[in-house]
Amino acid sequence: MKIFNTKGWYRENQFEFFKDYEDPFFNITTQIDVTNLRNYCKKHQKSFSLGCIFIVIKAINSIEEYRLRFHKGAVVSFDKVNVGSTVLNENNSFSFCDFQFMNDFNEFVDAAQKAIDNCDQHRMHETELNPLAMVHCTTIPWVEITGFKHARKGDEKEQGIPKIVFGKRVEEGGKFKISFSIEQHHALVDGLHVGLLVQKMETIIKAL
Repeated sequence: MKIFNTKGWYRENQFEFFKDYEDPFFNITTQIDVTNLRNYCKKHQKSFSLGCIFIVIKAINSIEEYRLRFHKGAVVSFDKVNVGSTVLNENNSFSFCDFQFMNDFNEFVDAAQKAIDNCDQHRMHETELNPLAMVHCTTIPWVEITGFKHARKGDEKEQGIPKIVFGKRVEEGGKFKISFSIEQHHALVDGLHVGLLVQKMETIIKAL
């Protein structure tokens, strides 16, 4: 973690404009073509859900703005951020599980699966990773998402952690798509960066 100087930043005006908003978060929901990801996971017997998480966290780590956070009133930058996700328990409740980012698809998915297998089903918030160097994730595979609102405690604007959601995977004309929602702090991120994120996700999927 290192201090990020917002003076002279190309987004300095936008940062100053949005940083003191009561609710500075904006949400965009779209669809991602995951045909190649679905086929890759099926061929190699890997978890499709964990594959989706790998794709988005790899794309996020390639964009500096998504690695910025607020810490004690200052903006800080992380070299790497990890991801924490909800995990469905056997009794249909959920708990949280953290996955360390790894640049290799198979290594990440295998390690994430082990983390799930060892996950405490009663755990709701503790983490051994830096809680600020995280992206929060959940999956709602039962419905197609066209919009999403997260539950919030009220202090999240002092951290700026992005939140992502994957919805139901659907097939259309032999293509597979999944709904994807991302919510981010507007003092740190603009719509341009959401577009860049989606492009990078699609590029990573095509390269599998």
